[in-house]
Amino acid sequence: MTTPLRTLLTLLVLQLLAGCEDTPPRPSFDAGPPDAGPFVWDGTYTELEEHGDWVDRGCFASCRRGKASQHGTFEAHRVATWAGEPESSGGLTLLSERHVAQGQPVDVYVTLDHAYVVSLPYQGREGGLTVFDVRDPKNPILTASISLPGDNFWNGVWAWGNALYVASSSRGVLVYDLSSPALPVFVRSLPTGAFGAHTVLVDGGRLYAMVPNTGTYVYDVSQPLAPVLRALITIPGDFDSGGPHDAFVYENRLYISNAFGGYGVMEVTDLDDVRYLGLYPRPDFGFAHHSAVGTFANRTLAFEGGEFHSSHLRVLDVTDPARIVKLGEFRMRPVTSIHNLILRGTRLYVAWYHEGLRVLDVSNPTRPTQVAHYNTFRESDPSRGDSLFEGVYGVRVPGDGHVYVVDSSRGLLVFNEL
Repeated sequence: MTTPLRTLLTLLVLQLLAGCEDTPPRPSFDAGPPDAGPFVWDGTYTELEEHGDWVDRGCFASCRRGKASQHGTFEAHRVATWAGEPESSGGLTLLSERHVAQGQPVDVYVTLDHAYVVSLPYQGREGGLTVFDVRDPKNPILTASISLPGDNFWNGVWAWGNALYVASSSRGVLVYDLSSPALPVFVRSLPTGAFGAHTVLVDGGRLYAMVPNTGTYVYDVSQPLAPVLRALITIPGDFDSGGPHDAFVYENRLYISNAFGGYGVMEVTDLDDVRYLGLYPRPDFGFAHHSAVGTFANRTLAFEGGEFHSSHLRVLDVTDPARIVKLGEFRMRPVTSIHNLILRGTRLYVAWYHEGLRVLDVSNPTRPTQVAHYNTFRESDPSRGDSLFEGVYGVRVPGDGHVYVVDSSRGLLVFNEL
């Protein structure tokens, strides 16, 4: 590179960085108490145009499959809590907090009066499974820390009956016996190929394991400790998308967050006759990460979230999967990423990495509104770094009156359910 060209680029970068310390636009804060009772949506909406996750600020661009896919700048941001935003709001109260010594905690499942937290290897610490007795949510008690030799990159967890299923990047799905809930016992692994398993879920007596670059393995778990493989489901036509990252099952349809391949819908009533119903693509090839689906005003709606910078919440009408329509959205800062979602009635609990736990009222799905939040991210916490993927990873609302959250540094946090 010549000296004049290098000088020109340096000046350009400095000019772009000049505004990086400006106060970012504020998020949609709490709606406050309703003034006219619960909102009842009548099912009408205006279709919204899809612009993708990324905001074009002009100086940075990348391509995927020969097309421009992302835009940005050389800006650097210090991601701290919002100026003027309190630690919590909306009556969301932290009841207890427990450190997880194993790796970086990323997901939690609560059953049989115990919270099962899985972790990834991080900063020289092995990942694995950490178990807490949560019969007293204000005082969780550590009962076990488990990992397997050469296998502790564990990203997802679910339970069914007396079985615990763990998504392992090495062995596929790990099956543990919960006959003694405080001390799970390893039973077997379910191999899923070279990419292991990234996430798992159980619905209607079926275990679904999402395997990157491969597809969704479906098992019959009528005998929870002895799953039987029934099918391998793939979305047709896009084999280099990264494959299924996560999924959701609702009314015999499998909603697949297919990474860079969009958000797909499959009919899975009969596993011998799985049918592809439709896809919601991203114009910027944004990353489809996680979703929750429910019925509102006789319409089937998906609350769909991405991952990476600027990813946010979309509300999609998936009643007709052949024509999926966007009708609402909710965004936080463009430098942060959304992660996992849990829908309970008209409350959507969102694990939003640096933004902490956000609770949205989605009774009017065309205008999701924040009603509560808790900022878990503190720069002073141990093991914080400069990764986009820090803060709240996972959230569960098991129906016991509490909300269970895992933060990448702070570990297991227990809140009251709203």
